[in-house]
Formats: sequence, C-alpha cells, structure tokens
Amino acid sequence: MMKRKKFIYSFIDAFSGIVEAFHRERNMLLHAAGAVAALAASFYFRLEKLEFLFVITAIILVFITELINTAVEAAVDLSTKEFHPLARIAKNTAAGAVLFAAVFSLVVAYMVFAEKLRGLW
Repeated sequence: MMKRKKFIYSFIDAFSGIVEAFHRERNMLLHAAGAVAALAASFYFRLEKLEFLFVITAIILVFITELINTAVEAAVDLSTKEFHPLARIAKNTAAGAVLFAAVFSLVVAYMVFAEKLRGLW
C-alpha cells in the first residue's frame, strides 16, 4: 500500500510541474510575456472589474492548456519513441487546444484594449 503524502507536498509537486513546463516549453515564456503585457495594460488603463476578469480568464486559460499540452506530450513520448498515428493525434489535439486558448486571448485583448489604445493616438 502506498504511503499518503502530506497535503503540502501536493502543492510542491504542482509548482514543480509548472517550473518544469517553463523549462521544457519555450512557448510558456512567450505566454508569460503576453500575460505580463496584458496585466500591465490592464493596470495602466484601469480596467473595470468585468474587463479585468476576461483578461485574467484568458491568461489562465492559455497557461492551463499549455500545461496540459506539455503533460500530453510527455506522456506520449514516454509511451512510444516510434511514430504512431495515435501519438500524432494526441499531440496535435493538445496543441490545438492551446491554439484555441491563444486565439481566445487575442480576441479578448482586442475587445478590451482596441478602443483604449485608439484613444492614445
């Protein structure tokens, strides 16, 4: 029987997974840069609560899907080193989820910031 680990170790393991994703996936750094830019713009323009909620939702959604994509890729790579059509489907589908999240974040950014940016010029 497996020994139950302490609750705090679950958080430590989860944080380690996030750090690992930043080390393994260059796109995580791009997402982080976009998140920092979006948050900076949010504070600069003093967004209303609902606008800010959409921005935060978009940021979190991109990070969640990228973490899941990283997990899928690692699991597929662990199970097979040879080309397999199902491995390709798993990896491409997970990457597609990230693409949807990224497009959603761009739509949110446009809807929230476009008019505010036009006001600067």
